[in-house]
Amino acid sequence: MTPLTLVSYGLGPIGLAIAGLALERGHQIVGAVDIDPAKVGRDLGVLLGRQPIGVPVTADAAEALGRRPQVVLHSTQSRIPQVAGQIVACLEAGASVVSTCEELAFPWYRHAAVADRIDGVARSRGVAAVGVGVNPGFVMDLLPVVLTAPCRQVRAVRVVRVVDAGKRRLPLQRKVGAGMTRTEFEAGVAAGTLGHVGLGESAAMIADALRWPLDDVTETIEPVVDGGRVTGLHQVARGRCAGREAITLDLTMAVGAPDPRDEIILDADPPIHVTAAGGIHGDVATCAIAVNAIPLVLSAPPGLTTVSRLAALHA
Repeated sequence: MTPLTLVSYGLGPIGLAIAGLALERGHQIVGAVDIDPAKVGRDLGVLLGRQPIGVPVTADAAEALGRRPQVVLHSTQSRIPQVAGQIVACLEAGASVVSTCEELAFPWYRHAAVADRIDGVARSRGVAAVGVGVNPGFVMDLLPVVLTAPCRQVRAVRVVRVVDAGKRRLPLQRKVGAGMTRTEFEAGVAAGTLGHVGLGESAAMIADALRWPLDDVTETIEPVVDGGRVTGLHQVARGRCAGREAITLDLTMAVGAPDPRDEIILDADPPIHVTAAGGIHGDVATCAIAVNAIPLVLSAPPGLTTVSRLAALHA
């Protein structure tokens, strides 16, 4: 792969891991952006536990973007209203964007007007933007879509993902409510601070790829409880297409969740039932997918796109 010039925008655990893998692949990181005062001014290589690479972290995105990167690896927040300005600034600087923002996986589902604005800026600058990740972005949307390739007809898609949150980073455990009381969990769900972001986007991506008219998506979130304490959540999204439930996305993320796996069941001709025993590790996969998407977003037509519309994603 020809080395490319990149900016790492957002240096939390995932952003740092993405930057590290990009360097391992031989790419050149010319700028690093984060607002954490403990990171600003420090060399990115040192933050990665390596030798200095001569790239100090800055809180000024314009400064980093002024180095004219070909691609920005963006990993800050989960919701489009939080990141839209960041994405637009990157595009206006003439850089394509690979972002781990969950809602950007299929942005037209919740934020069509903002998505159209981002698309317009990208087109005007001749660059592309895409939201990527393991979920949304692969396990519960792109992978089932790809598995429909040998099918003459597909009637319904069901995906079951079970994650043992005890083997994942602490921020994810907090996001799923591990350690809370049921009352605290319910308050967090009501406030929008708990719950997995992206199931609705995954359902919308599947419907779009299969050309199914999506009537609506309903979501439920319930606590997983053990001994009176919440260990995680059980969240289900159901997509109705042409008046019937055609998409079911069933997600459990809990500390100690039994039988972790990723399971895809297609009611199709021929029927397909695929299980990844143990499941696909979310953090590792998200980083790999982001870096593997770099050449694809560069070769994509200008505009805001989705992983299901890119060329085949691969290592």
